[in-house]
Amino acid sequence: MEHPRRFRRLTSFQTIILGFALVILSGSLLLMLPFSSRSGEVTGFLDALFTAVSAVCVTGLVVFDTATYWSFFGQLVIIFLIQIGGLGVVTATGAIVILTGKKIGLIQRNVMQEAISAHQVGGIVRLTKFTVTATFAIEGIGALMMAPVFCGDFGFQKGIWYACFHAISAFCNAGFDLMGTDQPFSSLTAYAADPVVNFAVMFLIVVGGIGFMTWEDIWTHRHHFRKYRMQSKAILWVTGLLILVPAAYFYFFEFSGLSGGERVWSSFFQSVTPRTAGFNTVDLTALCDVSQGLMIVLMLIGGSSGSTAGGMKTTTLAVLLTSALSVFRRREHPHLFRRRISDETVKYASTVLQMYLVLCLLGGMVISLVDGLPLLDCLFETASAIGTVGLSLGLTPALSGCSKIVLILLMFIGRVGGLTLIFAASTPPRPNGSRLPEEKITVG
Repeated sequence: MEHPRRFRRLTSFQTIILGFALVILSGSLLLMLPFSSRSGEVTGFLDALFTAVSAVCVTGLVVFDTATYWSFFGQLVIIFLIQIGGLGVVTATGAIVILTGKKIGLIQRNVMQEAISAHQVGGIVRLTKFTVTATFAIEGIGALMMAPVFCGDFGFQKGIWYACFHAISAFCNAGFDLMGTDQPFSSLTAYAADPVVNFAVMFLIVVGGIGFMTWEDIWTHRHHFRKYRMQSKAILWVTGLLILVPAAYFYFFEFSGLSGGERVWSSFFQSVTPRTAGFNTVDLTALCDVSQGLMIVLMLIGGSSGSTAGGMKTTTLAVLLTSALSVFRRREHPHLFRRRISDETVKYASTVLQMYLVLCLLGGMVISLVDGLPLLDCLFETASAIGTVGLSLGLTPALSGCSKIVLILLMFIGRVGGLTLIFAASTPPRPNGSRLPEEKITVG
């Protein structure tokens, strides 16, 4: 007699995907409630789903202006979804379990390890505690920095709410804003020359986007850069370059008509926000095609592994550049900070790059065909979606249902990760000692 098939445990990748899906569905149902909108009307499921996916996947693309369409309850739901999405569903759940004093088993620790891209299971509970504590502390600092400005503009009560909302949204690289009361979808354009708001938002975006493991290195080793993990070193170097080089481009070629201080702030802000925050302090539709193309590249690169940001990640870019450099120099293996990078890592990086390029291009072409829009504008929206950025040229609110579904899928893939989806759907490889015959193929 055959034994009944036992229930198969979910893998770490499947658990992460299921967690995100459940939070998105719950958020969608809450946003559909009549008192979630200012008008008291029921929001359609597709629009509520789009908003929930954008919040949980910390993207920022919206079909309705957050300030004018959603009620205070709706805004609370959105910022709660952003906080969960920024920390990660698994990390947020693990933090709650830790607070209740319950013991976390080995399976749960493995899932938590995958969720924050930690290299080992050991110390994962301590790292989770550090992550949650640091998150709330940094968001609090950001809120305190912006509170005087917003309280002066909107009054004390509303100013505090605006400071807290934008601090969480910026740190989680979400890009949702409440500035649409004067002009819908205006983002932070009214504060283009305000040094406090500019610095606070950029500080939160960068700190949220460098990753939890990098925080730990900075906190533990301080200024002893040599003691950092290779990953942290690569993240900090690439992040610095991706801020300085585009900022210099924007300063010299795009914002020459602005005054001195506003020109500097606008250049740095538009360099920081595409990876992957979604705020903007200038009219993006007024940028030239080259500048929009540069922002598409920055959006696809995104933030760093194990952070609140999306994109294909700065570490992926570092591995690809190092691998190319090793080929140019005819080295057998790529090296980074005097450490060898494995062939498996190079294959993963190449796969991630191909996935992001194919999905961005395919999504852009579908939207362009369905809605009859310029391809570059559509690619800007799809890069923003899969990079979980939230920057827009104003197309999203007017898109058809089919195009909205395309963006929903891209946002979800961009947040949970393409490889995570593939690994969740595939069965673990079985050990096999045999190999197929090798034959050379010419490339390049």
